[in-house]
Amino acid sequence: MSESKNKMGLMGLTTIVTVNMMGSGIILLPSSLAATGGIALLAWGITAVGALCIAYAFSKCGMYCTEDGGMSAYAQKAHGKSSFFIASYTYYVCLVISAVAISVSTVGYLETFIPWLKTSPIHNFVGVITILSLTLLANMRGPKITGGISSVTVWGVIIPVLGVSIIGWYWFDPKVFAEGWNPHDVGPMTAMSSGIALTLWAFLGIESAGVNSGAVENPKRNVPLACMLATVFSAITYIASTTVIQGIVPNAELAKSDAPFGLVFSMMFDSTIGNIITVMAIIASVGSLLGWQFTNAQVSKAAAEINLFPKIFSEVNKYDAPIKGMLIMLALEIGLAVMTISPTLLKQFNVLVDLAVFINMIPYILSLTALGVILRDSHVPDKEYKVSIAVGAVAVVYSIYGAYATGADSVYYGTVIMLFGYFFYGFIASRDAANATGRS
Repeated sequence: MSESKNKMGLMGLTTIVTVNMMGSGIILLPSSLAATGGIALLAWGITAVGALCIAYAFSKCGMYCTEDGGMSAYAQKAHGKSSFFIASYTYYVCLVISAVAISVSTVGYLETFIPWLKTSPIHNFVGVITILSLTLLANMRGPKITGGISSVTVWGVIIPVLGVSIIGWYWFDPKVFAEGWNPHDVGPMTAMSSGIALTLWAFLGIESAGVNSGAVENPKRNVPLACMLATVFSAITYIASTTVIQGIVPNAELAKSDAPFGLVFSMMFDSTIGNIITVMAIIASVGSLLGWQFTNAQVSKAAAEINLFPKIFSEVNKYDAPIKGMLIMLALEIGLAVMTISPTLLKQFNVLVDLAVFINMIPYILSLTALGVILRDSHVPDKEYKVSIAVGAVAVVYSIYGAYATGADSVYYGTVIMLFGYFFYGFIASRDAANATGRS
């Protein structure tokens, strides 16, 4: 009885999954989508269905595969040890890219208060690496600081996004929305494809749906249900907020804004309220960046502890923070920021998002295609198996489409990055073979 009281219920789990998903992925999306026009909002429909299927499939993987490693452990069930490494490696790379993208979006909102940042791409770059460096310094104090900050700051995104979704309709102007619907006269399929990667970016983190079922009441019911509810809630909020903004801010103005939520609240109320919302978005982005950098440091530390990453990634300081791994991560982030310097922050953000989404689809596909093996090993009832496989198949096909929709450049460079992963794994396999020969 007392053990059940200590476990998480449906609402608590739904809240956690929602918070994990929403993060800061939405704060520049209205501007990015506006580059195509309101018609790009059609992508939300496809993404919402795909995200629901992914959430359901991951919840099943998490319930029945209790081994450490998350997506990497799922992938290994079907594809062997090399896929554990490739899933870990690509997820690590994706989080490096995501950290830079979040830093870019943070600088966009900071420009409201520090105009110097937008006077040249080099100034933008200085802002990006400054934020990356400061958050990394905070992470060096260990998980307690990071966890405490991130759990509070995420509401700096959720409150404005939820707020504009509910009260923004009072200012919604159908004429403004209609004028910005298709300013470039693109076809519906082209518009949807242009928005798929961007909208899918807002749902990254959905893999956290496979939360430890041991901490949840009635996990067979509550884990999949919480994942579906969180995804539906996030999808409705995302769709409502971006639609409302398209009907308040003229398309041309929205498409060039580096702080769309601050802009819309300024138009709804006044510049003071807009600035408050902008500050909230900055705080939320910094908190989200703290969380993702910490997560990535832990991913590489866990991989190093099982000899899949170099040992240097597992060395910790007195605060239990993998300090050397964090510094390597920062060096990679700065290198990526240099390579993606663009004339505008929005262009840089879009390039980073496309690449991050493509690379993240690799561990998604590797792990989701292992669902059948995981379910068979767990001897689930035939009906549950058939339903889960059907939903999982849609999730995999959607993930493949999501990878395709990122565009030729992202597919090209993302594939090269993945192939380097197999190159690195060759050394790991050779080392393991040598160790096995030595033991025999």
